[in-house]
Amino acid sequence: MTSGESIVLDGRLDDAVWTRAQAAGDFVQQDPDNGTPATEPTEVRIAYDDNNLYIGVICFDSDPDAWLGYQRRRDESLTADDRFIWTIDTYLDARTAYYFEMNPSGLMGDALQGVNVNNRQWDGIWTGRAARSDIGWTLEVEIPFRTLNFNPAGDTWGINFQRTVRRKNEESLWSGWARNQGVRRMANAGLLTGIRDVSQGHGLDIKPYAVATSLSSPGRSDSQVHNEGDAGVDLFYNLTPGLRANLTVNTDFAETEVDQRQVNLTRFSLFFPEKRDFFLDGSTFLDFGSGFAVSGAFTPFYSRRIGLDEASGTQQRINFGGKLTGQAGDQDIGVLHVQTGREDASPGHRTVPVAGEDFTVMRLKRRLLRQSYIGAMYTRRASRGVPVPDRHTIGLDFRLETANFLRSQNLSAAGFFLHATNPRATGRNSAMGLELGFPNDPWSGELELSEVQSNYESAVGFETRNGIRRISPTIAYTARPRGNRLIRRFQFSNDVNWILDSDDGRLLNRDVSITAFLMELNSQDTIQFRVLPSYELLEDDFRISPGITLPAAGHYSFTRYRLQATTASRRVLAVSPTVEWGGFYSGDRRRLALNLDVRVRPGIIFYSSAEWNKVDLAEGGFQTRLYRGIVETQFSPWLSLVNNMQFDTQSSILGWQSRFRWILKPGNDLYFVYLHNWLDDPLLARFATLDHRASSKLLYTHRF
Repeated sequence: MTSGESIVLDGRLDDAVWTRAQAAGDFVQQDPDNGTPATEPTEVRIAYDDNNLYIGVICFDSDPDAWLGYQRRRDESLTADDRFIWTIDTYLDARTAYYFEMNPSGLMGDALQGVNVNNRQWDGIWTGRAARSDIGWTLEVEIPFRTLNFNPAGDTWGINFQRTVRRKNEESLWSGWARNQGVRRMANAGLLTGIRDVSQGHGLDIKPYAVATSLSSPGRSDSQVHNEGDAGVDLFYNLTPGLRANLTVNTDFAETEVDQRQVNLTRFSLFFPEKRDFFLDGSTFLDFGSGFAVSGAFTPFYSRRIGLDEASGTQQRINFGGKLTGQAGDQDIGVLHVQTGREDASPGHRTVPVAGEDFTVMRLKRRLLRQSYIGAMYTRRASRGVPVPDRHTIGLDFRLETANFLRSQNLSAAGFFLHATNPRATGRNSAMGLELGFPNDPWSGELELSEVQSNYESAVGFETRNGIRRISPTIAYTARPRGNRLIRRFQFSNDVNWILDSDDGRLLNRDVSITAFLMELNSQDTIQFRVLPSYELLEDDFRISPGITLPAAGHYSFTRYRLQATTASRRVLAVSPTVEWGGFYSGDRRRLALNLDVRVRPGIIFYSSAEWNKVDLAEGGFQTRLYRGIVETQFSPWLSLVNNMQFDTQSSILGWQSRFRWILKPGNDLYFVYLHNWLDDPLLARFATLDHRASSKLLYTHRF
């Protein structure tokens, strides 16, 4: 942009600068007609001044009134909407990127993207506006350079664009349109050149907050109302253009959304994703063993271990935390240190005192070639004031990846080794794994070998079980009938998960998932049928339900069958029923599940789901039920009210969270959150209040 020029951000590309900017067009279909021009043209223009990057997008549409844009709330999924996606690889390293998306209603979504990691909870400070007209819909986007980390010595970034026309179920891309590529695979992105002489300001952001809370717990022997007020601050400073430091003091997470409840009929803990902003910001620089299929069941760093006492479940306040993330030369760096406070008792809870703790995580990756790396990690957990030994974990990992195997195929190899301290000094306290991946189309496959030894315990990590050796091969084939006006694709796959005892090689588990039939129609409706053979050896007694215990040393072989259908999410009424039946340990299990979504109009959406399990075993029978209802009231991309109600018979708790968010401007937020839990008390024959809490929180960001 020339001196004195400006862009009025209204979604309409009528500023003079857009008439001079070169357009990127000629989008190519990835689906359904791979390799042919997009049926609806798209043009993208880019401009910049000293402080901001501007993106102007024209999404031409031959039927401009047929747009779909139900979602308005920030970061909501756009599976039902038209959308425009762009990814920016500011370091041109083909490993990390910033992910952005918008729809015709002006929803703004973003994420931090790593190697097989997509941190959707990240909220960058940027602004976008959408407008609709008789040619289609248009976008204007302003991204401050201080929101992005990059090397100012380089003037070339990786960039790519994707357009979705939902009514046609059509995906088209500017670059990387092959089915084994895509907008997230930055090795196949195009180039944005000429970014010079731009400013990231002084690189200092100050983000104070104030919070007021009122809580009472009559169902936990404390009916007194406790009114509390607090304040804290986050400081962000760019030590270099690529290295960002973050200090948080007296951290509070009152605005965090509640977890989605799950039915657990296994012997092992469930994995719940992190939702707290402090731990999510820059989290891609702290991930380890990227891409391993066991990531949901095994990771050496699980940030939800911080601020939650393992023994009692007591939440601990975070006194302060510091973080350093980013790039220095060819190195990716992640350092985290957090101190939690001592908790004597929480209002309304009978808990034992919990000592304060210190947590340290350090991560280093050295980038190699275009898509590969080697790395190391260290974690420490130390209690203050109690005679408990510090616990440490160290590890090494690597990933070798290419998009040019056999000229155009993806191929990857990865591995890791971890060693944890063992206070008993009995050995067998390591974990290791190797993985070979071939993620392509129409064939894809993966082979994973891993072992978690019997005395391995990562103090700041998550593992469902130890003392196991895992062998997991996966293969899938996708067939696309040419010229078929009804059917988009068929898919067939076979996943096997063998788990052996790492000490004596005994078979402990064998889970097979055979996708015998999966058909997707051009309308985006799908139907699939799976066969699920299983074998399990119970090493210990398994209390699967109150009063029902499966004895140790039992050998169980059974097969289950699952039939599932899904209507296109773009429909006003979208349903997804699931029916599952077959054997289950010493008996059988029937499962019915239903997801029902109603999109009344843009901004008014109802989500509901229900799950019922009926289990009949030789040792006894029981049932479980889970219900969930969410009402989205999205007044604009800046103003939303979400009510979330959940009930499950395993906990017998009905929970309600009402969450109001007003984005005053990007970086400045006002929240009102109300949380209420009731216990289904059979003695009282009614729902009795356990606890309720009301919170209001104001966050403000000032950039220097």
